[in-house]
Amino acid sequence: MSNAKWYVIHTYSGYENKVKDTLLTIVENRNLQDLILDVKIPLETVTEIDANGNQKQVERKVFPGYCLVKMVVTDDTWFLVRNIRGVTGFVGASSTAPVPLSDAEVAKLGVESGEVKVGYKVGDTVEIVDGPLKPYVGIVDSIDTDNNSIRVVISMFGRETPVDLDLSQVRMFDK
Repeated sequence: MSNAKWYVIHTYSGYENKVKDTLLTIVENRNLQDLILDVKIPLETVTEIDANGNQKQVERKVFPGYCLVKMVVTDDTWFLVRNIRGVTGFVGASSTAPVPLSDAEVAKLGVESGEVKVGYKVGDTVEIVDGPLKPYVGIVDSIDTDNNSIRVVISMFGRETPVDLDLSQVRMFDK
């Protein structure tokens, strides 16, 4: 839906999951899937090391006390979200209407994953345009759009050397 935007909801600390679950239940029960499309709590995976040196992976909230919701703002949806137990309001300068996140903010938060299209394929010649290997030219060995990475084989010191780069660090080589 083109007029659906991402908004930030401020919640009581520790109520993020409860607000998300409640909102998703209301959407399901009232058949509002066309107005409230998605609810997310930004998480990050961190490695914790205890006193004994044991490591474990833990998911932690990136922004405690906040939820993100992709929705079409109407009087009904605004009222519905505002009156969920644990919600204190929408984040933004306006008290009458929520302020949507910009496309740049959505991309930075990583809440929406767009399909990555590259203009080259395995076997093509590319030029490295960023980083310590900037002047080098190499052959694409593999492309991983899910992780935004590419493996390029370059000739360094008379040897073929594979290097892993970010997709933004290469471009098609113009002879």
